[in-house]
Amino acid sequence: EVDLEERLHELDLRSDSDIPDVPPPTDSTPEILKKALSGLSARWKNWWIRGILSLAMISGFFLIIYLGSFMLMLLVLSIQVKCYHEIITIGYRVYHSYDLPWFRSLSWYFLLCVNYFFYGETVADYFATFVQRREQLQFLIRYHRFISFTLYLTGFCMFVLSLVKKHYRLQFYMFAWTHVTLLITVTQSHLVIQNLFEGMIWFLVPISSVICNDITAYIFGFFFGRTPLIKLSPKKTWEGFIGGFFSTVVFGFIFSYFLAQHQYFVCPVEYNSETNRFVTECEPSELFQMKKYSVPPLLQPVLGWETVNMYPFQMHSFALSTFASLIGPFGGFFASGFKRAFKIKDFADTIPGHGGIMDRFDCQYLMATFVHVYITSFIRGPNPSKLLKQLLILQPEQQLSVYKTLKSHLVEKGILQPSLRG
Repeated sequence: EVDLEERLHELDLRSDSDIPDVPPPTDSTPEILKKALSGLSARWKNWWIRGILSLAMISGFFLIIYLGSFMLMLLVLSIQVKCYHEIITIGYRVYHSYDLPWFRSLSWYFLLCVNYFFYGETVADYFATFVQRREQLQFLIRYHRFISFTLYLTGFCMFVLSLVKKHYRLQFYMFAWTHVTLLITVTQSHLVIQNLFEGMIWFLVPISSVICNDITAYIFGFFFGRTPLIKLSPKKTWEGFIGGFFSTVVFGFIFSYFLAQHQYFVCPVEYNSETNRFVTECEPSELFQMKKYSVPPLLQPVLGWETVNMYPFQMHSFALSTFASLIGPFGGFFASGFKRAFKIKDFADTIPGHGGIMDRFDCQYLMATFVHVYITSFIRGPNPSKLLKQLLILQPEQQLSVYKTLKSHLVEKGILQPSLRG
């Protein structure tokens, strides 16, 4: 019995009530806003602060869209790093009293390793012709996965060497904390960029749908909310949830209509090695070409139309908007449960009235995964230009072998003319 008590003591078992309180975030609201809204109640003051900052963020987002796809990628990377910082900081603050070695340093080291792996894969996939012209990059790309594994293995060994007696369990908690945070932030941001390469519309419609749902659900809940939706988020109401759903579906349908008219938004993002720039020029696919559809008989008397002209992508936007408004909020509920577990109101105080960056993007990461799965399952087909880039990397004898095999296959299928058989 004595041995058992000692072993339990060494495991340092702790209940939720034993978790140290995290210092409350400071009020980062600009003084000019505080003075302008000083006469309002706390409820309306928060409304105005959230509204003004939301408009500012949306304006900045449109400016970045105007600057191009590369700036959007940098934005995604910046948000990923900030979200990672906010989550890791919570762990560091909660457990800092133990003075565990290397926790914060190893956390950032693992972030660099995982980003090196994912973005190296992206470079090899989308910048093949650029890499082919630079010998130093060819080495890094050829042995990319081995280098990535070596870097990770170094961090793994450093973690093992940092283990301290009587705090093993706690340190493994933090090791798991770091890796789950990497899974949530780095993996999902990588998928966001993958979606962007499919066409800016696959980036903008999902993200805008989540933003629209967040804003409209807040507005409907603020003015009409009476029925609590979920205990994890007491301020969430059924009225806000339902109002946000219908608003988001309508918004996604209309927003998709305007974006589908422009090559800048619908064409896949490709890197032009000659100009060293990203280009969005193509012949739009069938998804972005206007088609005529028959209106269901039940709706014809209501709408007064027998047929309607629309882009096929608008039907896909319905699926994206539905997910953003029905399933996307569960990312926010998950984040609410996380914050309650660690007795904090927000992840940080970066944005007045909104909290941290993670507070605003908790639903976006879940949405990114859905869009990527949706594209690979229902949209993406063979990509000749991507395959051609991979063929150009091969050695001349390998290219010749592929050519002979392809020629033989085309001859057997009767696609090549008999005069070309020789």
